[in-house]
Amino acid sequence: MLRTLFAPRLVALHLLVIGVLVSFTLLGRWQLGVFESSGKPRLLADPAPVAVATLAQVGRHLDVGAMSRKVTADGVFDASRQLLVAGRAADAGSPEGTGFWLLTPLRLADGTVIPVVRGWVASPADPAAAVPDGSVTVTGRLEASEQGDDVARRGPLPDGQVATVSTAQLINLWPDTRVRDGFVVASTQAPPSAATPVTVPPPTEGVGFNWRNLAYAAQWWIFAAFAVVMWFHFVRESVRRDRAGDDADDADDPEPAAVIRT
Repeated sequence: MLRTLFAPRLVALHLLVIGVLVSFTLLGRWQLGVFESSGKPRLLADPAPVAVATLAQVGRHLDVGAMSRKVTADGVFDASRQLLVAGRAADAGSPEGTGFWLLTPLRLADGTVIPVVRGWVASPADPAAAVPDGSVTVTGRLEASEQGDDVARRGPLPDGQVATVSTAQLINLWPDTRVRDGFVVASTQAPPSAATPVTVPPPTEGVGFNWRNLAYAAQWWIFAAFAVVMWFHFVRESVRRDRAGDDADDADDPEPAAVIRT
């Protein structure tokens, strides 16, 4: 059997099958990687900032295309109406935290107000929570008004603190103001703010899995398994054929003549 397995024709077959197995396995793994990558969120185009008044309106919800857009706003902060959004982190993608967002109304030139998250502080007593005087220019991302159940409430909050950035709630907390829908998470401010900037991830688009690549991966591995099956059958037939040939040779050999002794 070993003589058959290591015959030149079978050694070449062994090497060919090994090459096929390695190649098909790698091709299948490559297609599987393409399938896994196809389901990851894809970054959308991030246009240059536009004036916030062109996207956020009074009494009208933000359009889907306006969410997470870069915007600029010029105005004056109303320090008397600043609120602290409790239980927040400096990363907007992690809504639960131990600090506070500084939520301050920015009064625009036309008298309307756009809520601005100026930054993050660890404590309400942080000096960075102080609101700057005079005109400011804010650049950031426009976000949609949060729903009341977006953040888990942990009991009543002290005066001056809220759990969500909700336009419907702010209209009641800031009476006699025309509040534009949504809010701006500031990335830069002139003059600069001492508070920690809140990080907002760029807009992404969910992409469904490309199941065709998964089928291709399975196809390559099926081909590899088929190559192993064919190799096994070919080797088995070769061993049987060689054994049958050896038995035939033994049958054709004449038996040694009997020795007659006198």
